[in-house]
Amino acid sequence: MAKLYFRYSAMNAGKSTALIQVAHNYEENHKAVRLYTAQFDDRFGVGRITSRLGPQRDAFTFNADFDFIADHREKGAVACILIDEAQFLSPQQVSQLHHLAQVSGVPIICYGLRSDFRGEAFPGAAALLTLAEEIEELKTICSCGKKATMNMRVDAQGEMVVDGAQVEIGGNDRYRQMCGRCFYNLRDLKKS
Repeated sequence: MAKLYFRYSAMNAGKSTALIQVAHNYEENHKAVRLYTAQFDDRFGVGRITSRLGPQRDAFTFNADFDFIADHREKGAVACILIDEAQFLSPQQVSQLHHLAQVSGVPIICYGLRSDFRGEAFPGAAALLTLAEEIEELKTICSCGKKATMNMRVDAQGEMVVDGAQVEIGGNDRYRQMCGRCFYNLRDLKKS
């Protein structure tokens, strides 16, 4: 029986690298995969899944209106569906993916952040934590050496940002991974 998987982490844990490796493993065994990423993430070009280590893959894109079930019917069967930047899925799209995994028998593996720079859940991540049959944390570390679980947004001067829109695309120039202790200590200093 196929499942919906959610593999989450803070920034810089290797989510895109892991996705690219899974795609490679399927393809090495002559199995077709379909990759997706958020349409508005254009850091490396629209429809590009790119690891900070260098590997890249072309991908289909999804936006808020995208229908995964209709797309699957149109494009046909594959052995696995892989989704990068899954935090940007809508709860409805997560329900579609869960339905698709159960009905079509295709495993669907989603990679993304659990929470934003304020420590609040992304709606897509919350839905994945609710519906995914298997949930796995990919680990990375804070600059202090402890396990990072939070994401910090920084401004052009490298200072912590505590307010703003939930979504602002950026990489290492805009975000850092942190442990909870460092995150709250810095945020408390910033707010005082």
